[in-house]
Amino acid sequence: MDMQIFTVAQAAAVTYGVPAAWIAAIIAKESNGAVYATVHGNRLPLIRWEGHYFYQRLKGAALNMAVAKKLAAPKAGAVKNPKEQEKRWRKLVEPACSIDMDAAHESMSWGVGQVMGAHWKRLGFASVADLVKMACSGLYGQVDVMMRYCREFGLLDELQRGDALGFARGYNGPKAPASYADDIERLALDYGGEVNTAGVAGMLRMGMRGAKVRELQSLLNRTGAALTVDSDFGPTTKDALVIFQRKNGLKVDGLAGPETVRALSAYRVAPDEALGVVGPLQTAEARQGGSSIGGGVVVLEAAKQVQPYVDQLNQTADKLQSLSSLSDLAGYATTALYVAGGVLILGGLVWAGLGWLKSRRTDGWA
Repeated sequence: MDMQIFTVAQAAAVTYGVPAAWIAAIIAKESNGAVYATVHGNRLPLIRWEGHYFYQRLKGAALNMAVAKKLAAPKAGAVKNPKEQEKRWRKLVEPACSIDMDAAHESMSWGVGQVMGAHWKRLGFASVADLVKMACSGLYGQVDVMMRYCREFGLLDELQRGDALGFARGYNGPKAPASYADDIERLALDYGGEVNTAGVAGMLRMGMRGAKVRELQSLLNRTGAALTVDSDFGPTTKDALVIFQRKNGLKVDGLAGPETVRALSAYRVAPDEALGVVGPLQTAEARQGGSSIGGGVVVLEAAKQVQPYVDQLNQTADKLQSLSSLSDLAGYATTALYVAGGVLILGGLVWAGLGWLKSRRTDGWA
């Protein structure tokens, strides 16, 4: 199977101008070594059903039927995929196609690259049926769908320089585990590829996070972009950077290198302006810590509300001396409530402090 993967990768490399080893690595990672499902004796592409896509594409009686058959739901992940590919086709795809074939095909990810059918128009297909036809034509067809996605979503340059971090962020989203990039890089090296990120050392690029990214996003917003300053260098930040580079006659590569950084410096209010710095209470961890602090306040407030009942319990215990253990119980309850509140407050403050220290770093340097 490895030889088949690499042979198809070599053909795609000629078409898309990226190293075959990196294409093979993506295929191997996304497919986990299996590139076909066998259904009714036919070899079909690997698929994953997304019930929330189906829900969004249906109306009226069709939607009611899909929900009743547990094929559609408003929340992502609510419709579970069976582990076996054959069961996905039989239990999800076949009944869904009987309701609305185009909507069903748009609601699936296709082939070894797991590309959503909903992207058919952006990928250059005349219809979702044409995307499905390409995916069902064989392994090369599946890879072609995957590489069209990489091209249209601006990921070819990451593959050309062997940048697993940038590719993982663009292809797998902001929640992609670090192990995904590590696995892609390891597989590419196994197929004889190279990692060329030394040429971008010290540059901000997709997949990086932290203070320097916040600074970059803030400066790009001053040039007319409308980015959320979230410290995550994702595709939207890259697109804004490319637009700035193109407008200013810079090398258009989506990298914040020395020339681009100098050009952006013109938008600083002062040379020493610290745009990437956030206050201790402005980080995500601080907000989570605030919840813990709030939880502590709630516990303390609860203790105040409970206190009258504790007092009443003490009074009852005084009257019923034979049940003096009730007094001990009341004391223990009061103490436990106040201790719990203090622990939550302290935990929230520590978590917020750690988040602030983390916010001052920039992760992902080559």
